[in-house]
Amino acid sequence: MMLLHLFWTFFKIGLFTFGGGYAMIPLIQRQAIDRFHWIDHEEFLDIIAIAESTPGPIAINTATYIGYRQKGVLGALMATLGVVLPSVVIICLISLFLVQFKENPYIDYAFKGIRVGVSILVLNAGIKLFRKVKKNVFSYILMACGLGLMLFHVIPTIAIILIGGVSGIIYVLIQNLIEAKNHV
Repeated sequence: MMLLHLFWTFFKIGLFTFGGGYAMIPLIQRQAIDRFHWIDHEEFLDIIAIAESTPGPIAINTATYIGYRQKGVLGALMATLGVVLPSVVIICLISLFLVQFKENPYIDYAFKGIRVGVSILVLNAGIKLFRKVKKNVFSYILMACGLGLMLFHVIPTIAIILIGGVSGIIYVLIQNLIEAKNHV
């Protein structure tokens, strides 16, 4: 029953989300945390970090992790199939009529409007995640540096993620050394 529930939940997310992986994050967050309590906000933030830094679309990686967390390998398979299947079917249908879609200006306008909506969904997800993150001076500096590097395309995104991870580890190690020194 839980396997079917995982499939159906992620199928609905995949079916009603336009704009790809990042647009699915707020819906996954709402279902997995707020509605079904499969994971908490802290774990969701960890999942996003892992899903972003591993190969593949972030929504599929997130669904796979949540499914695995609930029901192991079969849960991962059902959640992944659920989130992917609607896109596969829709892409196959669109490919049948691609020429007609490309020539219709109303379809073009609709897709431009959808892009704006997706941008707002992604921004909303980022704001919600930002509110849940534990903040201190170090985290603000790290976020500002990461944002600057991304905006100006100084280095690839994966490098920014890896630098952020390594910086976090170094920060915690230094904090632990300071605490250990103060206790002596």
